[in-house]
Amino acid sequence: MSAANDTLAYQDLSPDDILSSVESLGFHCDGRLLTLNSYENRVYRVGIEDGPPVVPKFYRPGRWTDAAIQEEHDFTLELAAEEIPVAAPFDREGQTLHHKGAFRFAVYPCFGGRAPELDDLQLLRQLGRFVARIHLCGQRSAFSHRPRLDVATYGEKPIRFLLDAGLIPDDIRAAYDSVCEAALDRVHHCYERAGEHRELRLHGDFHPGNVLVLDQVLHIVDFDDTCTGPAVQDLWMFLSGDRHEQTPQLAELLAGYTEFRTFDGAELHLIEALRTLRIMHYAAWLARRWADPAFQIAFPWFGGRRYWDDHVLALREQIALMDEEPLRWEPA
Repeated sequence: MSAANDTLAYQDLSPDDILSSVESLGFHCDGRLLTLNSYENRVYRVGIEDGPPVVPKFYRPGRWTDAAIQEEHDFTLELAAEEIPVAAPFDREGQTLHHKGAFRFAVYPCFGGRAPELDDLQLLRQLGRFVARIHLCGQRSAFSHRPRLDVATYGEKPIRFLLDAGLIPDDIRAAYDSVCEAALDRVHHCYERAGEHRELRLHGDFHPGNVLVLDQVLHIVDFDDTCTGPAVQDLWMFLSGDRHEQTPQLAELLAGYTEFRTFDGAELHLIEALRTLRIMHYAAWLARRWADPAFQIAFPWFGGRRYWDDHVLALREQIALMDEEPLRWEPA
């Protein structure tokens, strides 16, 4: 089937497609089906007759190669083998990535829970421990097919895409181009201040929405954006509020982290740079997916004049933040 037909089938993924795919792996579905909150891929909770529900994930055509998806799976299986509470795909006869018709999919165990409260300092310390254990595994070997989180991939390429896509209003385009140039200049300065830093396999998109808490038990989900990058990438998204609020949060995260792995404090210079790259990357991600009707329903505000005004303002605020001193941390 052609790539265009694969994409069309993916957009029209039906309940029969979902249930028959899951049953092809030997599960006996009971007909219950719930769509879960995911836009990049299609993710569902499916009831099973003789056991707990499972979560099939159908991968968006054209985003990852099979080899890149397999590296994601292998990494989560490696982490699970170390008893780190991650959601790893079920293995069926040595396979975790499956094909059925136009679809590529994997099936995961179903974990309940809520996102962690960021003012729970004890929980932040526990998260820091888990991140360190992920990174101890992550430094053992390198990815061959996953992306590298760097200025080119998450900054320069998204900017070029947006400027070429024709979505930015003409009267904002010059301001967007100018502010992006200034922001990337500050990002480079942040990387220079951080100096040489070790890069390793990461979760890559580690934020509160990818942690489930139920009765004090944590599960870490969604390694779809796993990549190579600096350790601090898996920490900074758990910092919220102003500098005064973020400082004790950082202290707890790193108190837990350093129980298992050394943290290079120079990487704190990268926090606002990484936040800036994420803002740039997110805008381009929305633009690339805008042809998908699900995105137009979920993000109706994208692309309007107000969106681009707010986007430019957010980048200007990041420029100011990148000129400030990094958060302070005193190792124990």
